[in-house]
Amino acid sequence: MAGTFSLSLRYPHPSQAHYNARPFLLVPGEADLDIVVNEALKAYIDPLTPEEHESLERSLLAEGCRDALVLWGNVLVDGHNRYGICQKHGLPFQTVQNPRFQSIEDVHLWMIDQHLGRRSVSDFQRGVLALRKREILAQRSAIQASTTPAPTTEQEDETAAVNESTAPAATPAERPPSREALAREAKLSGNQVALIEKIQKQAAPEVVAAVRSGIISINAAAAVSSLPEEEQREAALAGSKELKEMAKRVRDSKRKPREAAANEPITPSPETGVDDGVDELNRLRKEVAELQEENAALRKELDELRKSERVS
Repeated sequence: MAGTFSLSLRYPHPSQAHYNARPFLLVPGEADLDIVVNEALKAYIDPLTPEEHESLERSLLAEGCRDALVLWGNVLVDGHNRYGICQKHGLPFQTVQNPRFQSIEDVHLWMIDQHLGRRSVSDFQRGVLALRKREILAQRSAIQASTTPAPTTEQEDETAAVNESTAPAATPAERPPSREALAREAKLSGNQVALIEKIQKQAAPEVVAAVRSGIISINAAAAVSSLPEEEQREAALAGSKELKEMAKRVRDSKRKPREAAANEPITPSPETGVDDGVDELNRLRKEVAELQEENAALRKELDELRKSERVS
């Protein structure tokens, strides 16, 4: 959602509002506009960790606020942490307006695209953002489909054609992306997106908090989320070790019957027929492929843990 931006310079104190503002293009009346912090927009993206916030504060104090804050009217869209730090220390900052923002959905989609492009965003958060994008686009597509005019008579068609020739063309809604397209955009695998979607739907809040903070992996959280919520909560309260052990027990309990079934020959009964036997074989092959992808992800996590241990 790139567009033309208008730039203005702001200071946290009114007495500084126009000081040294000439190098920047000021929009009339913009410099004195009060910035509104919408708490829902502020919480739309996961907050920085205390360490990340301290690092940003040191950077702003040393180099100033180099990146402009993005506004929608007077509502702050991007730069909540920088805005808070600038207010705290009286640092000047710039703001920009994006005229492409026509609705809160436009703002959400822009925020999602911005954060998907940042390397510091975790894999879990990337998946959450990608799924949010799919939901927004699906809702837009459904609304557009519901407003499509019904078939009319030939005379009504001619009248409509005359009216449409003088009316601006409607912008088509963006089609919801497939899971594979979402995964590519978020730099994840299709299986990871599926696991993150499962976590969002089934995991207890304590398990979601654990995977958000990096205490357990996406694979482990998805495994634990298949258990009753009370068991999930008890494991989460017991600590990361118990969560990881429970995830291993769940995976082991599912892996053994799957592997045994995959090794058994398919002998369709007369009632099922050949087609049902082929479908069962394809299902088992798909499950084996998912297990192989899960094992590859686990090996990758193990390698990362070993590397971090060597560094420490």
